[in-house]
Amino acid sequence: IFPDVYNGTVTFLPLEENSEGKHQIKKRNIYQIQLKHMKEEEWSVSIVTPFPEDWFSDGIAYPKLAWLGNELLSKLAKWSVEQKPSEFKSTLSLISVAKYNKVYQELKEKYKEMVKVWPEVTDPEKFVYEDVAIATYLLILWEEERKEKGLTKKQSFVDLGCGNGLLVHILNNEGHSGRGIDVRRRKIWDMYGPGTHLEESTIVPGDSHLFPDTDWLIGNHSDELTPWIPVIAARSSYSCCYFVLPCCFFDFHGKYSRRQSKKTQYREYLDFVAQVGFVCGFHVEEDCLRIPSTKRVSLIGKNRTYPPTEHALIDKQITQYIDNRQTCTVVTCDRRVGLSHKDHSDGVRKEAASELPENETEIAATIWMPGFQPREKVEQIRNCASLPRDFVDDVVLNVANLLLNAPSQKSCSNTYGGNTNAWNQGESLSLKEVAEHLNKETLKRLKSEYGGLQTLLKNNHQVFEVLNGRVHIRDWRKEKPSRKTKPEVKRRLSAEAFKTRLCWFFIHHPDGCSLPSESCPYAHGTEELRQSQIIKKKKHI
Repeated sequence: IFPDVYNGTVTFLPLEENSEGKHQIKKRNIYQIQLKHMKEEEWSVSIVTPFPEDWFSDGIAYPKLAWLGNELLSKLAKWSVEQKPSEFKSTLSLISVAKYNKVYQELKEKYKEMVKVWPEVTDPEKFVYEDVAIATYLLILWEEERKEKGLTKKQSFVDLGCGNGLLVHILNNEGHSGRGIDVRRRKIWDMYGPGTHLEESTIVPGDSHLFPDTDWLIGNHSDELTPWIPVIAARSSYSCCYFVLPCCFFDFHGKYSRRQSKKTQYREYLDFVAQVGFVCGFHVEEDCLRIPSTKRVSLIGKNRTYPPTEHALIDKQITQYIDNRQTCTVVTCDRRVGLSHKDHSDGVRKEAASELPENETEIAATIWMPGFQPREKVEQIRNCASLPRDFVDDVVLNVANLLLNAPSQKSCSNTYGGNTNAWNQGESLSLKEVAEHLNKETLKRLKSEYGGLQTLLKNNHQVFEVLNGRVHIRDWRKEKPSRKTKPEVKRRLSAEAFKTRLCWFFIHHPDGCSLPSESCPYAHGTEELRQSQIIKKKKHI
């Protein structure tokens, strides 16, 4: 892409890689966007291409000329003149963008090998480069803070809910003393070495989880701890700062409940977390990070709005605010957290709570909210993958028989390749219709899983196809062959998985499999089964 600001043009030169790995310009698909000043306040925008008669379009990388001319041009004209205020700050508004770009490239080059050895099931590219970007932001923010305050020593930190620990690893490597704490240890922790400090521990907001000697608290997608981090920072010390990157919506005592319909849920939640910071006596700043995520707004509290002498007053204000976030209606619950029965507003409580019994006073002194629910140490897998195999097999067989025996909406004969074939593909039913035919116990068990029935059917890709809320028996004759352009890794994985599982249709379908044995990717009988090379490789790694 070649922008020429002086002449008001941007030229797009498509590059294509040939079989030798060299890039060549696809001349017939060159195009240019031109901006021209006509008169006074009048401007025009146009798109030109030198070879319109030879233009190639695949509808993806190369759009149709009609789309460029009709759709894109009108959008460009609209975007150029509209003044739609954004509900978020501009990206990287609190730091130097030039410095960020430089440091980010250096760190990306330094830690790119992590992508190749990533042992977690999560997407390595997303998580590695996202943590590199967050680390870059913090390193520059902290460098500028040292200049502002005349500090020479690098800031210390604690990452609460550190997850895979990569952010801690990078910050430790870059000279900042600190540690990460998470309720659950990750496989990758063992790869970092002794220089990275990670702890497996449950954090319950209270007097036992304060960090008086720490400069910064970090909450990177810290879930239920997110609203507590400004509180913990405020009560740790007058000099303790915080950085939070909210993702999932949690209040002090559980899931966050929306209170306004005029804002998006994300904007409303950010405002709530910012309000917590203000109540805790912080001057809260907001910035957008440059990360591959839809939740990329960070909230930063590094300066206080009150002198150290008013610490006790602010602490009392924090307690009242937290109490008033509770909306319990049970008398004992109200009494335990010290909530006034006459005031359930967002503001600071107006009436003093009654005295707590001695044993409850002790609890309140150590744990700030007895009803707080930390994350479970053992992560529950709720995507139907942990359901017993015989239960899944039974549901699959029931649903398949339901589709095969459903009243015919059309002729059972399917035409394939010009020949009439009596292989029964069954009918399609909506997910609701399928659910109505399953017993209550089965549905109850499926409802406890994320995605429920639909997820189970999609997991059984060999048998079913779920499209637009309707369930179909998959006809493997209609499956498109792999494109030649399919990435090498995916082609290799497909080849390694070939005939490593039994064909469900060969065993259960009344007409057998719709494909001959040599064409079916699944084994027609145990004698065709191959040992999975993928499993062997994973064990070796």
